[in-house]
Amino acid sequence: MTFMPALRRIPGIALLLGSLAFAAVAIAQNDDFAEAGKLFRSGQQAQALERVDNFLKANPKDARGRFLKGLILTEQGKQADAIKIFTGLTEDYPELPEPYNNLAVLYASQGQYDKARAALEMSIRTHPSYATAHENLGDIYAKMASQAYDKALQLDKSNTAAQTKLEMIKELFSSGARGTGKPAAGKSTSTIVAAAKPAPLAPPPAAAPASPPPVATATPAAPATPPAVKPVEPAKSAAAPADSDVLKVVNHWAKVWSDNDVAGYLACYAPDFQTPGGEPRADWEAARKARIAKPKKIDVRVESPKVKFTDSNRVAVTFRQSYRSSNLKVASTKTLILVKAGDRWLIQQERVGS
Repeated sequence: MTFMPALRRIPGIALLLGSLAFAAVAIAQNDDFAEAGKLFRSGQQAQALERVDNFLKANPKDARGRFLKGLILTEQGKQADAIKIFTGLTEDYPELPEPYNNLAVLYASQGQYDKARAALEMSIRTHPSYATAHENLGDIYAKMASQAYDKALQLDKSNTAAQTKLEMIKELFSSGARGTGKPAAGKSTSTIVAAAKPAPLAPPPAAAPASPPPVATATPAAPATPPAVKPVEPAKSAAAPADSDVLKVVNHWAKVWSDNDVAGYLACYAPDFQTPGGEPRADWEAARKARIAKPKKIDVRVESPKVKFTDSNRVAVTFRQSYRSSNLKVASTKTLILVKAGDRWLIQQERVGS
């Protein structure tokens, strides 16, 4: 078999700035980091590696510098070293989806499709709306399917159904293109094709932080939306307390998260909470425990919340979530769907970006 899915990785610092959605703040970048980015873009990988190493000597935990180093090592064909870099990022910043995605690309290039699939599933679990990881996962499944059909044909050459399915998969990827991207000339079909589309930059925040923010998730900040037409509601005097009760729950959820209170955080979720991707509740809770307990300091803030009741027992709260820890700052739009359970409001669903 020569078929190889064209997984998307992040090929350059320009795309790094887009796909990782750095906050667009007016700050002076470190000279070594900025120069490393320029050298990387121009294809001078050895010089770029030297400059980014200088940057990391002074900033050994900086996620941007480590991510860029992983990209450089990948371009140099040093896959084992690149895997080590991206694996370290997933351990230190488990909330970021991009390192998992690039780790999957490297595993796939080595034919380790089970590891690639697991890394992509972690990327999606971290960020359910990360489209690149979803598409890459589809390609991994297609590759694994092609191997299974090929094996079926080896065992039974008269199996026309398997032959037809195999040909369909081959035809799907026969052009070697992903979107507008095409494989570089001279590269075999086992080479990973970098054809990712950059995500737009997030708009600048209202107040710029004093220090450069590290990488954020790949979700671009959602544009402001006009106020929705409200359904018929009870009289204002009766609705106001309900709004207040719901917002108290949302603010309590943010507070226990900020306090690293894992038990209090998990208690905010309904028994029928819809976990991302439908993963088992126990697996989701284990992942959340690790991510909440690990940072020494967390600050989660709920800004500009909008409350919309579906009925008296179900409500949607959309707000701007600001997350800050000692090494990470992320801002995103989030919607929590809460349901009434006795006299309590509990979170039944959680969506990022809408």
